[in-house]
Amino acid sequence: MKFSQDVIIRPVISEKSYRLMENNKFTFEVDSRAKKVEIRRAIEDIFKVTVTRVNTVAARGKNRRQGWSRGRTSDWKKAIVTLKEGDRIEFFEAK
Repeated sequence: MKFSQDVIIRPVISEKSYRLMENNKFTFEVDSRAKKVEIRRAIEDIFKVTVTRVNTVAARGKNRRQGWSRGRTSDWKKAIVTLKEGDRIEFFEAK
């Protein structure tokens, strides 16, 4: 059994994620091996909200260069979580 804190790595803060918040959708970086059911349970456990839908995207890493050195950023997994109408996550609220 995985702990909720092991499944959810961090929230994704971007212009697109802020637009999705208007539709009650929140974006998180999650463990690449996590299943949708595990993501749903982790969000409900951590933030005490009701999740209606979980969509996942496997984001591929990008090739990067700095001078002569070449490298690659890591692959990662993104989850877009839709909450029940009326539920909010205050963590994302602008101050």
